[in-house]
Amino acid sequence: MQDPSPNTTDVGPTEARSSLRDVDVERLRADTPSLGRLVHLDHAGSSPSPEPVVDAVIEHLRLEAEVGGYRAAAEQNDRIERVYDSIARLVGSRTDEIAFAESATRAWDLAFGAIPLERGDTVLTARAEYVSNMLAMLRARDLVGIKVEVLPDDADGQVDLDALARRLARGGVALVALPHVPSQSGLVNPVAEAGALIRAAGVPYLLDACQSIGQLPVDVDEIGCDLICATGRKFLRAPRGTGFLYVRDSMLDRLRPPVLDTRSADWTGPEHYSMASGARRFELFERSYATFLGLGTAVDYALGIGLDAIAARNRSLASSMRSHLDAIDGVSVHDPGVERCAIVTFTVDGRSPEEVKAALWGDGIVTSVSPTELSRIDLAGRGLDAVVRASLHYVTTDDEVDRLVGAVSRL
Repeated sequence: MQDPSPNTTDVGPTEARSSLRDVDVERLRADTPSLGRLVHLDHAGSSPSPEPVVDAVIEHLRLEAEVGGYRAAAEQNDRIERVYDSIARLVGSRTDEIAFAESATRAWDLAFGAIPLERGDTVLTARAEYVSNMLAMLRARDLVGIKVEVLPDDADGQVDLDALARRLARGGVALVALPHVPSQSGLVNPVAEAGALIRAAGVPYLLDACQSIGQLPVDVDEIGCDLICATGRKFLRAPRGTGFLYVRDSMLDRLRPPVLDTRSADWTGPEHYSMASGARRFELFERSYATFLGLGTAVDYALGIGLDAIAARNRSLASSMRSHLDAIDGVSVHDPGVERCAIVTFTVDGRSPEEVKAALWGDGIVTSVSPTELSRIDLAGRGLDAVVRASLHYVTTDDEVDRLVGAVSRL
């Protein structure tokens, strides 16, 4: 058994069970009939969309079938514009600081590619960084000649703020890119504390909120970040192929969008163009407006529940799951950090994570596996080849937590 971070904000099982009444779980589960057929514990991978989201997508697809895509978009322009308003409310930004992206990776690449990095510049990141982001940074290292430095973790397994402060003081840092919540553990990095240090140093701050948007409150001013990338398909419960990029207005003139088209710029003369105002200069003309409206509906759905209530319930459920798993002989929980969230990772002695995942699937329980290939620095540094990832959400029930724990104990 292992609990690598005893000084956490997790609560005990009794408090966890009593605090879950703050969310009307049965009403919300009724909006997602598929939850009655499987125990879905892979919300960090792709969360089943509630019926209002599905209806929004299908409604627009039917309209496109009747009048064509261009006219359908024109007729629904007001609804489309309100999606930007909803996302802005979600992260505490202005509407013109939001751009649509097809995924968090696409948003991250757009943001990273727009920063004018030069040979010798240093980009700082964390040990828990995700593979896609690291690949982009390493590619820029090879093509541009930047330096990529990985900040150490502190004793609790989160990004070391003292080390960050010391490195910023030395100078030469052109960007700090941090994951809010990594893909491979329940860690919640101290991103607001990091943001205060980064802003004081005058360095751009790119936050990967892929795993935090929809399960935790995210406020751009409280965090102090300049850029945020996020996806729709995970904890927001939106359709696949949706996401967004937040760009702080004060950053716009410092950025160079890597691609332009008729959505992001105007061709003002044979040899001249002007970029669109605000963050939409990062958008391209073609997209699925049906799934974009689904994204907006999913954001409104989460806002209607309340991100504080969602976060409190998720922490309680995850705390209960960790406590019960940790009590099973031969099971080790692997979530570092002072604050932890709805992602629970563990291993079972004598069983590979893939074997555990398959066995759970046989019991109708959907989980996933995070292999070292997705986070080589973090997982390999902790001596782990892979971990089972059970990611719950506000629609998860006590019984479903018990089913997971029971199935693991039988292994």
